[in-house]
Amino acid sequence: MTVDEDYNMSKEMQELQKQWHSMVQSIHSNSNVVAFMNSRVGQYLDDHPFIALSLLMFIAVSAIPVAFFLIFVVTTAIMACIGVIVMEGVVIAIGGIALLCVLCGLGALSLGVSGVLSVCYIVLSTLVNYWCASRGQIRKKEVNGSLPRKSPPVSDLSANNGKNE
Repeated sequence: MTVDEDYNMSKEMQELQKQWHSMVQSIHSNSNVVAFMNSRVGQYLDDHPFIALSLLMFIAVSAIPVAFFLIFVVTTAIMACIGVIVMEGVVIAIGGIALLCVLCGLGALSLGVSGVLSVCYIVLSTLVNYWCASRGQIRKKEVNGSLPRKSPPVSDLSANNGKNE
């Protein structure tokens, strides 16, 4: 990469950072978000980001099974109105047990995915910080002209010594 490409890339990154910052600011300035973050639950989740991520993953993943269950309940309620009252209780109980099993599995899955995402975030941020720091040191050395020069191999030195004698 040339210096111009690095400069253009850094300008693009700064522009993306500005856009991201403005989006985050608009979310944080929303009155509903402010009210939630001032509540005890919001403060607890702010202090425990892993739990907040796990909760978010659980809600996102469990929305579809809950929707299917509600459709199932409405359908069985309509069937009950037609006259299948005993069957409704049995079917809803079986559906409720099935939903409980699915939600328990999704809760475990949410914890696992949150753990993996947290580890990936930590590893990637460490690697990016290390990469940026090492590039900065290399640039400083290039500017100062203190990059190490290649020394001739040891075998060449011994060959030269043999010719001199």
